[in-house]
Amino acid sequence: MKMDEIIEFVAALDGVLTLQPQPGDGSPELAWGDAFFYYAPDGVVPRTQPFATIVTKDYPGDESSHLSRPDTFRVNFFAGKDAFQSWTGRTPRDPAPHDADPSATDTVMAHPVYGSQGWLAVVNPGVRTQTAVLELLRAAHTLARSREKRHTDRDR
Repeated sequence: MKMDEIIEFVAALDGVLTLQPQPGDGSPELAWGDAFFYYAPDGVVPRTQPFATIVTKDYPGDESSHLSRPDTFRVNFFAGKDAFQSWTGRTPRDPAPHDADPSATDTVMAHPVYGSQGWLAVVNPGVRTQTAVLELLRAAHTLARSREKRHTDRDR
């Protein structure tokens, strides 16, 4: 899968606000080239974390995926406890196995930094993970939409 294909897929979901930082837009240089997806039907960036992201480089404290390799990116999505456990065989709070390789490509795995919060990730999704990535992105979107609806209903 190509990064642009994933961006198009997520952007087409209902109520998605896609941010793609670039030079001159006031965003930090570190984020340039990445993509952040929010459920924001009003088009305003919410005060919540995005429900999914695509990163194209190593961030401080998040270097284990080795995204500095040529043509490498990682798709990250909030999965929640049940989906996380289904994919990893452990709860988000359980420690990662010692033999886990966060740089493995085309593999659904716990996010190397945010796995303990129920996030999953795939470095360079390909044939093995394409269907799973799209399903997990849809599910992350549904979870974000449900959270927003609960907050809206509570504030009424």
